[in-house]
Amino acid sequence: MNLHQFRFVQEAVRRNLNLTETARILHTSQPGVSKAIIELEEELGVEIFARHGKRLKRVTEPGEHVLKSIDIIMREVGNLRRIGEQFSAQDSGTLSIATTHTQARYVLPQPVARLREAFPKVNVSLHQGSPDQVARMLIDEVAEIGIATESLAQYEELVTLPCYEWQHMLVLPLDHPLARQDNITLEDLAEQPLITYHPSFTGRTKVDQAFAAKHLHPRIALEAIDSDVIKTYVRLGLGVGIVAEMALKDDGTNTDLVALPVGHLFGVNVARVAFKRSAYLRNFVYKFAELLNDKLDRAQITRAMSSRHGDFEL
Repeated sequence: MNLHQFRFVQEAVRRNLNLTETARILHTSQPGVSKAIIELEEELGVEIFARHGKRLKRVTEPGEHVLKSIDIIMREVGNLRRIGEQFSAQDSGTLSIATTHTQARYVLPQPVARLREAFPKVNVSLHQGSPDQVARMLIDEVAEIGIATESLAQYEELVTLPCYEWQHMLVLPLDHPLARQDNITLEDLAEQPLITYHPSFTGRTKVDQAFAAKHLHPRIALEAIDSDVIKTYVRLGLGVGIVAEMALKDDGTNTDLVALPVGHLFGVNVARVAFKRSAYLRNFVYKFAELLNDKLDRAQITRAMSSRHGDFEL
């Protein structure tokens, strides 16, 4: 058995047992992938996949156990590579970060700049996507560290720690009637066309839950994944915006809007930092985590990574 066989099996599962797509991703031929998997099954003496003709239909029960072992082996192979990179080039390399648009735009610029000051030979690769995509990039080792509010704690393959708390803000044109109203309620908002995040982004879950708890059915006039897009449509008068507070930093670009905190309506959100369980982290990964929150020091992360739990508090 060899690493190529393990990689073929692992990728076949990731590609929903589509060997043509597996071969394309791995830059090889479909017959070559199929042959390698069959040879591994013959050597192990078990079928990893149940088949219908030549097509893979599902993972067998022994195949599930084989896959768990392959995942461990491939993870440790990745760790070996990172150990080699760490000690052959102590303070250089690439830090791959997976995060959402809001985090990338409003939270990460300063920590990234400070990391580059501390490690000038380190390049940064920023991957943006939904929280579920962030989790998948960590699991697939496309990224070493992930930052998001939604979903990360739901994956047993990940270790997550809280990074910071934030609340939602109501964003209104200067002349909007609600801008002059005290004690805005959920009932008030339910009467307005709302512009806010797509359901899988930036705390939208808590917004929906708050309305549902009061049996209210708000009119979502527009959904977006980018806070700047939401503010743009608020300026055009399409509705009332609900955005994350970090999207309203005092940088001189929001003087034509009124921003009101609504944490009392939608609750507090927690942005979390995540790592793949048991991954080997290089020095500058620890440093970047500490730049996000000084409580995320190396000792704290090491304890979390060695624990059986996946979701931690500081």
